Amino acid sequence: MSVAEIRALLRIRLLQLAALAGLLVAIGVMALRLKYFVIDSDIWWHLKVGDWIVEHLAVPHTGILSRTAANRPWVAYSWGYEVLLSRAYAWLGLVGIGVFGTLLTLAVAYAIFWMLRRLSGQFWAAWVGTGLVCLSFLFNGTPRPFFFSIALFAVTLTLLLEASRSGRVQMLYWLPLIFFVWANLHIQFIYGLFLVGLFIGVNLFQRVASTMGITPGFLLSPTLPAGNLVAVGAGCFLATLIGPYFYHPYLVVLEYSKAKFSYNVIIELQPLSFRGYSHFIELLLTAAGFFAVGWQARSKQEKQPQLDLFKLALLTAATLVAYRTMRDAWFICLPAAAFVADLFAPPIERDSPHAQPQREWFEETWLEKAGVAAVVVVVLAILSKGTDFNQRGLDRAISAGYPVNAINFLRRNSVRGPLYNNLNWGGFLMWYMPDYPVAVDGRNDLYGDELDQIFYDSQSAEKGYLTDPYLNEAGVVVLDASMPLAKILTADPRFQLIYQDALAVVFAKK
Repeated sequence: MSVAEIRALLRIRLLQLAALAGLLVAIGVMALRLKYFVIDSDIWWHLKVGDWIVEHLAVPHTGILSRTAANRPWVAYSWGYEVLLSRAYAWLGLVGIGVFGTLLTLAVAYAIFWMLRRLSGQFWAAWVGTGLVCLSFLFNGTPRPFFFSIALFAVTLTLLLEASRSGRVQMLYWLPLIFFVWANLHIQFIYGLFLVGLFIGVNLFQRVASTMGITPGFLLSPTLPAGNLVAVGAGCFLATLIGPYFYHPYLVVLEYSKAKFSYNVIIELQPLSFRGYSHFIELLLTAAGFFAVGWQARSKQEKQPQLDLFKLALLTAATLVAYRTMRDAWFICLPAAAFVADLFAPPIERDSPHAQPQREWFEETWLEKAGVAAVVVVVLAILSKGTDFNQRGLDRAISAGYPVNAINFLRRNSVRGPLYNNLNWGGFLMWYMPDYPVAVDGRNDLYGDELDQIFYDSQSAEKGYLTDPYLNEAGVVVLDASMPLAKILTADPRFQLIYQDALAVVFAKK
């Protein structure tokens, strides 16, 4: 088969749509098999908080559902996600949580494809790029609220790059609306604000330098009016204040910046270890992103190189953030892939008021997108039967990782509280055993370094467990049987072992 015949084959619309559906189905099946949406310990406290919000028709301002931090100020900055999760469970039970998590995973994958498709103008480049980007981080984490941040970051970055390329600032007028939604779904809207702020800052810096007679010839000139950009940036910031918490999420960001315990203990918040293939894909994408920025500086239309300062600055900042924290791998992978995709973009005539890049293949129509979505849903529904994706299968997955039998024992044999528990089970206990407010759970921003350190030291059976006030006042203790504290309490005269299985132990105060 000749090259011309292969190109003609790849341009067949039905083949492209089938390939897109196949990619999304593969990602969906992986999500169903991993069952991350019920294995993740943080899902449960998100679910319980969502139930609380729906029940009270208000958002919490203190540490609800906790006995040790009940009076501490707390911002449920992902309240929108939590309400959606709560409704998914209310309508479909555990299967609803799974469906919600799978749809959120697919939304991230499609947002990445949409970004690369828009920027490159080419289907297959976007298709291959989406697969690589998803492998770099998508299955390293669970479908938590930050999945919304990934999708919205991709949309924001695409609009910024397209506006810069075309000179049409009107494309950015959607951004305040995006940030209004984003700020009520996840606190990493701050990453989006950084993105917009960097874009505006670079543009203003270049314009100020130009007025001072400092105009390096190797830099790409700004294309958007400064006044409009500043107005868009101000609109984005003000939009983040529209919500039940007003400016308080910014205070949470400030506290997170001071935290140390979480970044030293939680694996996903630690630097890359390069023990998995995804870390090497992240490194490959990072290198490709920097190469793309350098290569694109060698403009085909200009005799003198034209370096995009915004792209270089973003890649540099994103590298510093993403390589410090594994969970933020997406923060470098998305810009890097976007800048590589931008290499494939055809030239654009900026003189036209309605300038648009002349893509080699037109984007999918809304009808075609709806058709792909329908195919993906039907195929996943059929394949889900082979992934044990049902109430019974999800129950088994939960029972294998959480103390379901131990809690059922306490339901049959009531023991006076208060409760002491290990951190990883706090969210599940909050949801499955609501009569006992938990001692600690996954809300690190609520407990802070000091409390988290106390619980960590005690559960590691450090000497401090003898004077741990929360353990000393506990009436019932539920712990992972493999924890050092669980083993040492069997000989502690203050407590009596009343239940034990392969997964959990339960002690009662004598």
